[in-house]
Amino acid sequence: MPAYLLDTGILIRHLRNQPNYHELVRRLNQTGDLYISAFTRVEVLRGMREHERERTVALLDGFITQVIDQATADQAGEWIRAWQGRGITLGGPDAVIAASAFYANAALVTTNARHFPMPELTVLSADENGQLSAVTG
Repeated sequence: MPAYLLDTGILIRHLRNQPNYHELVRRLNQTGDLYISAFTRVEVLRGMREHERERTVALLDGFITQVIDQATADQAGEWIRAWQGRGITLGGPDAVIAASAFYANAALVTTNARHFPMPELTVLSADENGQLSAVTG
């Protein structure tokens, strides 16, 4: 069964009731296991509104949370360093999310594919209609 790690942007659009993203998450859930990075959980909880707490936590609890362990942290740091050497700045959160997908053996589903240039990853870019396309690094 395939696995998908959902980036923060996907969850925010889902929580903001964008129907195309509700459908996207539903489709992915029917075909594979859905993961989020522990860092994505932090980002979503940080940005939620108080009246959204119950719904937001229920949504997050429905995903498998990929923990940030030593291997994940090390891989994120290696990618940041390696890409910096090529003149490309990777954000720490994005590198952690990418490493989470890598260690979950999951395709990374995102609205910001340019943040994830790592050729080791399978990146699926979601457009405004919730349609996915594969991105090559």
